[in-house]
Amino acid sequence: MAAAAISGGHLVLSTPTSTRRPQSLPLHPPSARPIAASPASAARRGVAAAAVSSPAAVPSTGKDAKQLPKDFLHINDFDKDTIMKILNRAIEVKAMIKSGDRSFQPFKGKSMAMIFAKPSMRTRVSFETGFFLLGGHAVYLGPDDIQMGKREETRDVARVLSGCNDIIMARVFAHQDILDLAKYAPVPVINGLTDYNHPCQIMADALTMLEHVGRIENTKVVYVGDGNNIVHSWLLLAAVIPFHFVCACPKGFEPDAKTVEIARSAGSKIEITNDPKEAVKGADVVYTDVWASMGQKEEAEYRKKVFQGFMVDEALMEMAGPKAFLMHCLPAERGVEVTDGAIEAPNSIVFPQAENRMHAQNAIMLHVLGA
Repeated sequence: MAAAAISGGHLVLSTPTSTRRPQSLPLHPPSARPIAASPASAARRGVAAAAVSSPAAVPSTGKDAKQLPKDFLHINDFDKDTIMKILNRAIEVKAMIKSGDRSFQPFKGKSMAMIFAKPSMRTRVSFETGFFLLGGHAVYLGPDDIQMGKREETRDVARVLSGCNDIIMARVFAHQDILDLAKYAPVPVINGLTDYNHPCQIMADALTMLEHVGRIENTKVVYVGDGNNIVHSWLLLAAVIPFHFVCACPKGFEPDAKTVEIARSAGSKIEITNDPKEAVKGADVVYTDVWASMGQKEEAEYRKKVFQGFMVDEALMEMAGPKAFLMHCLPAERGVEVTDGAIEAPNSIVFPQAENRMHAQNAIMLHVLGA
């Protein structure tokens, strides 16, 4: 059977030529619009908030040869062609998994260490299940198993785990921790979340947009809520693929100014506003997240007062227009940042979005492992 793929920025169909290719189409609306082609964005733009470049994955073959990151730490460490290639692979492998075909086992004999300084249902299940479905074995290391930076230095953890595993995924608080892991680990490191950014989530969101909106370029994505690590990741995607991104947040809760400038300087239209009702008009996607993230729960009651008027409800979605989809990275505090009615509405794609964490991350792991 044919499989969906992205070629030259367009969503197209191709016929598999090998039994290792997808056997069925991913489930998405038949009315999905094509992705407009445009020149690739400049690769590997800098990242604000003390981020540094990853060590190279491929040795340079000449003094002017471009070195590629061995890790997946920030979306804008990669150029547009690479990001689209990863999303294309996600579509292909998702189709294979959904068809029940288990012949594709690129991670057979490989192991992954998963560091969780912050616990998470979606991150653990999506990485562990995805790695298993493709033949690998994942080792869970919870908050009390390592105590990275306290019981053992990050640089030591990086080298010990690299000696026993082929890849490391880490979900941590401080962004510097993921940078240090990548610096000292000879194996690829994937950023499962930091206080600064959450690139795997936004890759899953981009995949979900391709399936339901039909494109990423020239869309309008409106985020309503706190200018947090999710917003930073959307901005870094906008530094690679041009689209209109709006963050509607209360005063004092704006995203990092340097990250906003990275996206703007790359050519995307970026707006930061305090008026969610005006912001959502004409949106392709309305996106929200909890108002108080893990580590901020002591501020929860204060934030509920400050964020009054920023709840995504049925009325706000109606203002966005009939084409708008609702997205939420979960977990959701229903009745706080989003209503039951909005999250359960026909235009909510929250749960396909959650499933796509696994498929996007499978493609990321395939990319960094060269599989």
